Amino acid sequence: MAPSTRDASRPAELPLSGVKVLDFSGLVPGPLATLILFEAGAEVTKVERPGKGDEMRSYTPKLGDDSANFALLNRGKKSLAVDLKDDDQLAALLEGIPDFDVLVEQFRPGVMDRLGLGYDRVSKLNPGIVYCSITGYGQTGPKTKVAGHDLNYVAESGLLDQIDASGSPVLPHALLGDIGGGTYPAVMNILLALIERSRTGTGRHLDVSMAEGVFPFLYWGLAQGHSTGDWPVPGGDLVTGGSPRYNLYRTADDRYVAAAPLEPAFWGSFCEIVGLDPDLRDDEKDPGKTRAAIEALIRREDSSVWDERFADVDVCCSTVATLEEAVQDPNFVERGLFDFKVGPPEIEPDPGAAAAARPVDAPVRPAAPISAPPGTGFSNLTPTQEAGTRCQMIR
Repeated sequence: MAPSTRDASRPAELPLSGVKVLDFSGLVPGPLATLILFEAGAEVTKVERPGKGDEMRSYTPKLGDDSANFALLNRGKKSLAVDLKDDDQLAALLEGIPDFDVLVEQFRPGVMDRLGLGYDRVSKLNPGIVYCSITGYGQTGPKTKVAGHDLNYVAESGLLDQIDASGSPVLPHALLGDIGGGTYPAVMNILLALIERSRTGTGRHLDVSMAEGVFPFLYWGLAQGHSTGDWPVPGGDLVTGGSPRYNLYRTADDRYVAAAPLEPAFWGSFCEIVGLDPDLRDDEKDPGKTRAAIEALIRREDSSVWDERFADVDVCCSTVATLEEAVQDPNFVERGLFDFKVGPPEIEPDPGAAAAARPVDAPVRPAAPISAPPGTGFSNLTPTQEAGTRCQMIR
């Protein structure tokens, strides 16, 4: 397998320097996974449809010609526009397969086979390739061809049932299935497969199911249900609202305190600060009564008062921040989380948070150049033109 030429503008010490990734995925799970690999040093080539490209390019708000979402998830990647139903273009793409270490795809099971890019064919051309397939329900089983989105995966895994405020599920405002069930398992398994390949020389076909990937979030409920037969009920358990030690309390200015003083030392300090009646501090006697008393106490003061009282005390309490406030948090700012800029060079770039990977010994990101999303590449490939040389790369 021919090693790739490292981009001289990127540090040599990045852990995935020299690794080349071919990315057929779109929207969120796959692109975020390959972004994490890119940030760890890999070279990522994104394969898109000629003309339109990744559907996310059309989303709003816009950042230049493409959407801000697309820019954030695909910064620094190359783009290769290929009509996979064109025999000549497909042949040119297949010629380049031996040069890649990782392939990520997000089609329904069977689509890559029909396109002539299934694992069996690709692995014959490159036995060492780590081929990662991200789907809703996996490569086998009765639901392989069923369409779904993040909301379906968290619903069918039982997670949505546990996110219950008042007798009905609450719509999560985070992509728990796409990212927690898809992106992160994909990255972890790709890295494990690359480690294995370093010993064996052989790659693997990774089957990542986003619905199945949600279950680790419910480890506590699985442990309880399987060991006792007493399955958790919505809002009735330690981390779902059943305990006054892990709850949300409304303040006088209609904000909320996120209180998580689970351990005895934290709980004791919390009770002292809020002024909870000593008779109610043994919350196992009547959790509902203790919670109601705390609600009344917290409701008396503005969030700023509670921020001041909880400051510099180990009580595990925070005011629920808006996203605008969160990106201005001094801790995140000092650590350089949003120092990285994203966007085409001709317009004012947006801040872009690190995907998830950076060296432990360098927690503060140094000043970084603007990293733009890729254009849509070229579509006029022929078998004599190497796919790798026909990519549009952002400088």
